[in-house]
Amino acid sequence: MTLRLLFYVQHLLGVGHFRRAMALVRACEAAGIEVTVASGGRPVEGIAPAGRLVQLPPAESLDSRFSSIVDAEGRLIDDRWRATRRDRLLKLFTEAEPDLLLIEQFPFGRRAFRFELVPLLEAAMSRRPRPITVCSLRDVLVAKSDPGRQAEMIALARRCFDRVLVHGDPAVIPLEASSAAARALSDRILYTGYVVDSAALAPATQGEAVEKDEILVSAGGGAVGRPLIEAALAARPLTRWHDRPWRVVTGPGMAERDVAELRRALPEGVRLDRVRPDLPALFGRCHLSVSQAGYNTLMELLSVRARALVVPFAEASETEQTLRARRLAAMGLLDLVETDALEPGPFAAAIDRAAARSRPVVRLNFDGAMQTARLLLKLAEDRGRAPGAPGDNFEASTA
Repeated sequence: MTLRLLFYVQHLLGVGHFRRAMALVRACEAAGIEVTVASGGRPVEGIAPAGRLVQLPPAESLDSRFSSIVDAEGRLIDDRWRATRRDRLLKLFTEAEPDLLLIEQFPFGRRAFRFELVPLLEAAMSRRPRPITVCSLRDVLVAKSDPGRQAEMIALARRCFDRVLVHGDPAVIPLEASSAAARALSDRILYTGYVVDSAALAPATQGEAVEKDEILVSAGGGAVGRPLIEAALAARPLTRWHDRPWRVVTGPGMAERDVAELRRALPEGVRLDRVRPDLPALFGRCHLSVSQAGYNTLMELLSVRARALVVPFAEASETEQTLRARRLAAMGLLDLVETDALEPGPFAAAIDRAAARSRPVVRLNFDGAMQTARLLLKLAEDRGRAPGAPGDNFEASTA
């Protein structure tokens, strides 16, 4: 019998959550699992969809501080909108009849979507047979200092989730480095290794020859990437690489106005692409990548042993990218510039230092997508032998 998986994913600002989700879906499909994806963010350009993709009424953050959630028309979401989306998600759960329910981030994030996720978990708990319920989690969480929030997360995870799959390596960054809740949930947590979409690592496909001495500047999804791109272009004339080819990739989430203004001010010798589905392949060919420091970008850079200079996004209370990038920099795998050091002179010096280094020697496990699929299959196999509730004993190799 084919196992059925319902995978809930919500991206709010960047596209990293969706990109990682698609890599996981492809691995699950390769393992013989039938996947339905409930996607709550806006449709994403440049990322090949996988599974049966069902678009919920999209929501996104109004700004980089996540101060407000808006709908597809830019209106603040209200109770009527919430009720409509909750009902569509519950209807999809009923129609999909999943054996496995995979929820990205929650209850460790996405608190603004409790209105639909708590009812979804309650529906899963009451269904017979009950689907195996698993959280898909990055290796680093945004720090939360509220003890009440921590207690709430722990209680919900223990009551509703069979396992928490952490897409990282505890020898590099254990989850407890960013979340006190990890210690209380140690019996639920399994590490998968890092997730990289192998399909994205195919050779560059967009026609033109790619220069091997190119300096590549990229902004992840692009929603908050314009300051980084402008800082890199301001530093360019001061670098030893000012007369070499440079390429800028803005990302699909950058506002059209920002892309147009960057194009108008583009210096000679610099080309600009809005979307490059083959961006990871460009990482492998360029002389130096200068980029933001999202999870997917870092794993793609490391998997192709790129020379990399990264700038973590660190506005408001965002600590996730900084913690991960500092740890990888301390391991000698990349170079790091904090956001307060983007003046042209210091930034140019950092670019020159990073460009002069040898490519890193990387010994990380990038099999996280396939390992996730294997762990889900093992959970289903064990449940078939001995049905039970969350908290049943479960052991599986994460090698």
